[in-house]
Amino acid sequence: MTADIHAAGAVLWRPARASGAGEIEIALVHRPKYRDWSLPKGKLEPGESPVLAAVREVAEETGVHGVLGRYLGHVTYPVTGHRKLKRVDYWAAEARDGEFDPSDEIDDLVWHSLDKVMRELSYPMDRQVLRTFSKLPPRTSTLLLVRHAKAGQRGKYAGPDRERPLEPAGAEQALTLVPNLLAFGAQQVFSADPARCVQTVAPLADSLGVDVGLEPALSEDAYAADPAAALTRIRELVSDSAVRVVCSQGKVIPDLMREWAAADGLTLPPARNRKGSVWVLSFVDGRMVAADHLDRRLYVDSTEE
Repeated sequence: MTADIHAAGAVLWRPARASGAGEIEIALVHRPKYRDWSLPKGKLEPGESPVLAAVREVAEETGVHGVLGRYLGHVTYPVTGHRKLKRVDYWAAEARDGEFDPSDEIDDLVWHSLDKVMRELSYPMDRQVLRTFSKLPPRTSTLLLVRHAKAGQRGKYAGPDRERPLEPAGAEQALTLVPNLLAFGAQQVFSADPARCVQTVAPLADSLGVDVGLEPALSEDAYAADPAAALTRIRELVSDSAVRVVCSQGKVIPDLMREWAAADGLTLPPARNRKGSVWVLSFVDGRMVAADHLDRRLYVDSTEE
């Protein structure tokens, strides 16, 4: 059933302030209107993606900037007093900086240890999200694998195909990708060498003040000749110290993802691999442990309740 209202939020976590190494704390917010304790969340603004809404709502409700990690799924429930359904998408989010400032909407914020937070939550659906979060380590390494944006039809471009540029709609997609990729803490940018791939991530590289590192092994021609080399190279790009963005092509990504996930024992969610879509990949000790495909959710246009 399709939801009428779309919202997003996060399990905001930080290393425990007064506990042993490896222990964490989870942020819960108190809403005086409902007299409840819940995970920070809120409705999408018109034209806003769930990714951006999750970061914004966490900041607005907690005062803390959070960097998104792995996707934790969504919950759907009827809205009290309305004949409408609400969908809330959740991500893990590591707390970085900021301080809580009480408001009429959120009057208190408390950090709880993972073993205590379940008892403090007011709603079973929030506990369901926490259970998903607790199945893996809170901090995972992130790689963002992007399919290049729209570049028109191959047969209508007179020059060499590797030089075919983005069309205006693709350039708009490239700009839209920037804040969504930054929400996951993107720091370094890599791309297969066709112009349309480089142009897709160039706005992100410009915003970060970094160069786009060229990865010829991840182009369609190179992949067709040696898929094993491409898989080896993209594995090398997974980093524990930096969130990397890698752009490639439509005849590379689906097969590459199938081989990679199968090798690491992970079942992938359905994905149509549209132009401008993104795989958000999470790793622990170099092994892929979660994968989420962002497609239409990057370009959602939602209306207010």
